[in-house]
This record gives sequence, C-alpha cells and structure tokens, in this order.
Amino acid sequence: MLDLFTSFISYLTTLPLLELVAMLLALAYVLLAAQGSLWCWPAAFISTALYTVIFYDVLLLMDSALNAYYLLMAIYGYWAWQKNTTTNSIHNEKEKSIPLAIVSWSTHKHVYACIALTVIALALGYIVANYTPAAFPYLDTFTTVFAIFATYLVTQKVLENWLYWMVIDAISIYLYIEKGLIPTTILFVIYVIIAIYGYVKWHAIYAQSKIKNINVSDVISS
Repeated sequence: MLDLFTSFISYLTTLPLLELVAMLLALAYVLLAAQGSLWCWPAAFISTALYTVIFYDVLLLMDSALNAYYLLMAIYGYWAWQKNTTTNSIHNEKEKSIPLAIVSWSTHKHVYACIALTVIALALGYIVANYTPAAFPYLDTFTTVFAIFATYLVTQKVLENWLYWMVIDAISIYLYIEKGLIPTTILFVIYVIIAIYGYVKWHAIYAQSKIKNINVSDVISS
C-alpha cells in the first residue's frame, strides 16, 4: 500500500496542469456531493469539461463522450438541487426556497432498474466485444451504463446512488489494476471510501428528515 501511495504522489507531481486540476476537481465533486453541497455541481462541470478535452486529445473517444454526458448532468444536477417549493401561495406570500430533499427508492424499483441496465449492458457489451478491440468489453460497458444511471440518481438525490457507486468503483479498481494504472487505482479506492461515507451521511440526513416529517404530521393531526 505504501508503494501505491508513493506512486500516486509521484504521479501527481508529473501530471500536466490541466489533468491535475481536472483530477482535484473530480475529487472535490465527490466530497461535496457526499456533504450534499450544491457546489459539487460547479466542480463537476469544470472537471468533466476538462476531462472531455483531455480524453478527446488522446483519442479515448468513449471516455470523452461519457464526460460530455457528465457535463450536461452537472448543469441539470445544479438546477435540480436548487428547486424551489412554493409555500403559502394562496395568501400571495413570498415563496420559500427549499433544497431538494434526499429520497429513497423502493427495492423493487432498484431491481427493475438493475435488470433493465444489465440487459442494455450485455447488448452493448456484445457489440463492443465483437466489433471493437476493447479490453474487458463487458465489464467496461457495465460500469459505463450503470455510471450513467447512478449519475442521474445523484441529480435526484436518491440515497442509494452511493451503493451503485461502491460497486462501479470497485469493479473499476479491478480494471485499472489489470491495466497497470496504479495512480488511477488509488484514486478509485478513494472514491469507494467517499461513497461509503456519502451513503452513511445521506442516510443519517434522510432518517432525520423522516423523523421531522412524522413529528410535523403528529402536530397537524393533534
């Protein structure tokens, strides 16, 4: 582990400025998202914009396209997280701005989503495996398809998005180890740790909000 960390630090010192900024902002995005901070989306916007250019420049076209998608989702996520809820509109009182609340999807909803995503990933993986020279076509496609969906869950503040990221990042660690991308492997180990923290943090906020809602309901009913 010490050798991995040393390699990662060495990698950081030799990175081009553009890539270093993109990498640090990507980390900032995950950390801020775990905190539920709206500022995660500006960090995501800049980092994905940089990565879109970086990957295109080295002809990693699928990665470039995926980051272009992340770029659009950063804009949508910022808009979704600052939604306003109108209150007291009957009396023409001033609207109160309420941040988008953390929600939890039912198990059945996630099961249906996972089945659909797996079918899509298998179909795309078959095409990639048979018509491109890609390495690990099915695993790579699986992580890409589920990452697209998990990003959408983040924009909607769905609690379970962090569970998806734990699996996606863990598989990505295996892929990067196999490809000898040690610094990137360390980065994704950090992502897994942050995803665990994010889930715990969001779950606590979600549980607290449910308690508040129950208390409010009791007051109203009484």
